[in-house]
Amino acid sequence: MSELIEALAAKVDAQLHGQVRRVAALASELSYETDAPALLSVCRTLRDAAELRFEMLMDLSGLDYLHYGRDEWQTDSATRSGFSRGRVARTDVPDPDEAGRFAVVYNLLSITHNQRLRLKVKCPDTAEPVVDSVVDVWAGANWFEREAFDLYGILFRGHPDLRRLLTDYGFIGHPFRKDFPLIGNVEVRYDPDKKRVVYQPVTIVPRVLVPKVIRHDHRYDPALKDTQVPR
Repeated sequence: MSELIEALAAKVDAQLHGQVRRVAALASELSYETDAPALLSVCRTLRDAAELRFEMLMDLSGLDYLHYGRDEWQTDSATRSGFSRGRVARTDVPDPDEAGRFAVVYNLLSITHNQRLRLKVKCPDTAEPVVDSVVDVWAGANWFEREAFDLYGILFRGHPDLRRLLTDYGFIGHPFRKDFPLIGNVEVRYDPDKKRVVYQPVTIVPRVLVPKVIRHDHRYDPALKDTQVPR
């Protein structure tokens, strides 16, 4: 499998030398990153080059790197007190406006050559994350880009109808962003007096969730497996 991946990588490098950068991936996968200004040119080459022919966009998703590489849970081992609690006081809180926070990932399929490739582009501006729409390259990107806009707030320049897709019309914020509150911002209820649905500030009380305590149990000790218990 790796030989096939390397052969495909050589074709991609020959067609897009200097426009894409190979990034780490599993041995059975091929992944590249490009800059926002070159996105449309790269996508058209991936689709049209005879040796590549990535005719189909299988999926498009947004990414939020706000807490990337940070872990609040110590889950390698457990004591009698169980795992560590969430929401540990931290001193390395990431800057939500840090450059490169948002990115878009494109998963491509070549039906002609039966090959797959992943392409990633970072949004240059975190305050207003914008990249070019690829609807003119792959028509199937229409709803995928609307989904990424709805859930991450990523804007797609040139999209023919960029509006929310999954959340309600009056929804506030973008729920897949790492700094979006788990309890949300508003809630919906039916008001019997007004005889209609109304929006109001959320009334859920925030709380810390503690995972189940895991302790060593002698019943699962390999040395005692299939042993007869004396009567």
